Amino acid sequence: MTASALAREIRQSQPFSSLREEGVLALFRTTDVLRQRMGATIERHGVTPQQYNVLRILRGAGPKGLPTLDIAGRMIEHAPGITRLLDRLESRKLVRRARCAEDHRQVLCRLAPEGARLLRRLDAPVGASVEAVLGMLRKPQLLHLIRLLDRIRAGDAGPSGKNPRSRVEAGSRA
Repeated sequence: MTASALAREIRQSQPFSSLREEGVLALFRTTDVLRQRMGATIERHGVTPQQYNVLRILRGAGPKGLPTLDIAGRMIEHAPGITRLLDRLESRKLVRRARCAEDHRQVLCRLAPEGARLLRRLDAPVGASVEAVLGMLRKPQLLHLIRLLDRIRAGDAGPSGKNPRSRVEAGSRA
């Protein structure tokens, strides 16, 4: 049996214990490659990928902005220090924060004009990076990839018909 591309890439001489293990490791390796390539593009403009993600979330929220916890829930990568992340962006005048008029416990975050300008400068280079990392895939392949990744994140329902992740999440709320 010929070694897989991943096995050759990481110079693994022994076979993987299962196809599922190889699949998980391939996802990890691919994520790392994408993170490095996209990160290099974004970091040239003085922001981290997580900061860029927050700025994009706030651009999508529009002028109404979003509460801090809503931003944290929309992040592509979990960010345990969302307040510190917002502090850094605010100190650079990329975001603005203010207490919500209706609920003073909530802090609303909005994209500042300088943050909007930075995103506009990043749009073309990020688009070029996206094209560089996925440009070799045709539309049907991209749609198939997206469906497979959606299915993995959802935790495909097993024989019981229940999502294994929901049981874990439900158990953690008890």
